[in-house]
Amino acid sequence: MYDLLIKNGLIYDGKGNEAYIADVAVKGEKISKIGEIDESAKKVIDAKGKIVTPGFVDIHTHFDGQVTWDPYLRSSTYHGVTTIVTGNCGVGFSPCKPEQRDWLIGLMEGVEDIPGTALHEGIEWDWETFPEYLDVLEKKPLAIDVGTQIPHGAVRAYVMGERGINHEPATEVEISKMKEIVKEAIQAGAYGFTTSRTEKHSDVDGKLTPSITAHKKELVEIAKSLGELNQGVLQGISDFYNFEEEFDIFKSMSKESKRPISITVEQQDARPDWWHQLLDGIEEAQEEGIDMYGQVPPRATGILMGLTATLNPFLFYPSFQKLAALTLEDKVRVLNDPEIKKQILSEQPVSINPLVDEIVTSYNKMFRLGDPANYEPDPEDSFLSEAKKEGKTPEEVAYDMMLEKDGRALIYHPLFNYQPGDLSFVEKMLKHPFTISGLGDAGAHCGAISDASFPTTLIQHWSRDRKRGAKIPLETTIKMQTSETAQLLGIHDRGILEEGYKADINVIDYENLTLHEPEIINDLPAGGRRLVQKASGYEYTIVSGEVAFEDGEPTGALNGKLIRNLN
Repeated sequence: MYDLLIKNGLIYDGKGNEAYIADVAVKGEKISKIGEIDESAKKVIDAKGKIVTPGFVDIHTHFDGQVTWDPYLRSSTYHGVTTIVTGNCGVGFSPCKPEQRDWLIGLMEGVEDIPGTALHEGIEWDWETFPEYLDVLEKKPLAIDVGTQIPHGAVRAYVMGERGINHEPATEVEISKMKEIVKEAIQAGAYGFTTSRTEKHSDVDGKLTPSITAHKKELVEIAKSLGELNQGVLQGISDFYNFEEEFDIFKSMSKESKRPISITVEQQDARPDWWHQLLDGIEEAQEEGIDMYGQVPPRATGILMGLTATLNPFLFYPSFQKLAALTLEDKVRVLNDPEIKKQILSEQPVSINPLVDEIVTSYNKMFRLGDPANYEPDPEDSFLSEAKKEGKTPEEVAYDMMLEKDGRALIYHPLFNYQPGDLSFVEKMLKHPFTISGLGDAGAHCGAISDASFPTTLIQHWSRDRKRGAKIPLETTIKMQTSETAQLLGIHDRGILEEGYKADINVIDYENLTLHEPEIINDLPAGGRRLVQKASGYEYTIVSGEVAFEDGEPTGALNGKLIRNLN
């Protein structure tokens, strides 16, 4: 007798092959048989009219803190994700000396917009070294599997103290110590080493991330420690202001270590063409035998703004700032006063920095997101266009919209990978031969971005609903977030529906799969806020052979675990 039998489903194997109708039998944690199966099972799922896929593998999350208190790892598990990988972008919570805990929390809060109060309340610091961190995670109840990477920022601070935090160059001895720590982490089971070299990443006090000015030698030597083990991957992000010099650092890291590296690729309005240069460089490196990839998002990287969010278009207006201490209910009441509205709209906002200024003032890129959520909006639906049609200012449109839903309405601003009139960016990125889908940042940007739903966008939007450009076959969109992501990280037991593979499986009502509008709730430790986005259509998500989620909601099964890269 099998433990689980999924009958009559349309099987998408995760390798990009054409779908076929079959049954899937599970025994223990493994797929036992695929085909026409007449034997009995303890539990039977009728998947007629549904698609059956491998569980999704999200390689770019920031659950480093949340994983220590939340076994269900929302919002990822609303979207068919059965394996997540933490420690991206050079930030995380290990290694960490006791006196550095507050600083690491401040770095994560600044870089990833995770409430520091929630991290202080939620994390129990039962570790100092990275192997100790893994041992702690191994004891945690989990509904899905969790892999880790060791972050450069934490390593640098651990070895160099204030010198590392203050961007001073590492000595030969310090580089050697960093190599030892990274090597120890990889040997203990970390899947890789990550770093950040972007001005977008700073701590809660505005100080840039420690790794941003690290010299090439430091990064290459650390990368070589993975090469010495012939194990693990590299991941990084950079502004690439000096493209040749920056790209050479990442290329050398991969070349010298002979380990794969993935680099964030996003289109930015300020430098609209640089992403071409980056992907061209990656392709040239591959031709030279260097294992480089671009990590790309499956939709525009969008900022959500509103009274409950981190940002809104009026946050830096003097009269609005006077309302900061009010409750949401009181803010809505005051803002509905015509005189208050007139006063605020007559003012000029205080300038913060170019990126924030762009986000809160670009009315040609502000939209209603809608339900179901529309992440590829028509420029004619922007606040600027709406204002012209209605004879208003775009500020008036934004102001009124912000007060909808009792002040809980959210404004969508597609910051990267979107230019009105040109929607080719993401399509070209996804179809490039050396890119990997990622960058959802699940667990992060709690008050501004809700991109943990990327897996649903890949299926719903790209294979079924896209109207303003070419679609991608469903078998391809599934492959992009199962076998491709798993194999890049060196996780070889999942991401494919074949006999002998791990029984991480989704049963999806594809025809009715719907991505809903995000909402902000306050369920983090200490009442911290976060954006949560649900989807309809994930009828069953199975982890290690047991149904962990039905219709996106947990069954209570905690069949997940820490996974270690011990190849």
